[in-house]
Amino acid sequence: MVDIEADGPIPGDFSMIEIGAVVVDIAAKDMSRRFSANLRPISEKFLPEALAISGYTREQTMTFERPEKVMADFAGWIAREGGNGPRFISDNNGFDWMFTCWYLHHFLGKNPFGHSSTNLGSFYKGVERSFAKSFKGYRQTRHNHKAVDDAVGNAEAFLAIISRFGVKT
Repeated sequence: MVDIEADGPIPGDFSMIEIGAVVVDIAAKDMSRRFSANLRPISEKFLPEALAISGYTREQTMTFERPEKVMADFAGWIAREGGNGPRFISDNNGFDWMFTCWYLHHFLGKNPFGHSSTNLGSFYKGVERSFAKSFKGYRQTRHNHKAVDDAVGNAEAFLAIISRFGVKT
């Protein structure tokens, strides 16, 4: 389960400033294997209102780790923790995937997740067979726009949905 925070709407013009991920071990109901990092901006452009969501100032983000190192560390973590083919799942994968995929390809030349991602909200709507349903009530960890916390909350919801509906994985 992956979550990111950014200082604008698209990668390249704007920057990913935080990434968080958690391995969801469905059999053990374990979420202890986590990755979290802050990334230095790659662009001069940023939207103050987008940056404010994360709670960071522009000055703080300028002290964060180089994105090349963070993405190399993230890919190494995926290789160690990803098992037999890691799967990218997120709450808003249109946003989270766009940034993560772009950063992995831009800085490493490859994406360990391949070419596919899964949207947790769409997964839940399919299980419920209703476009009107929201999974967010299944989160236990408060959604606070800290990437690893948000990833954990989404992982909690994912496990609860699988358990409640008997979804085969």
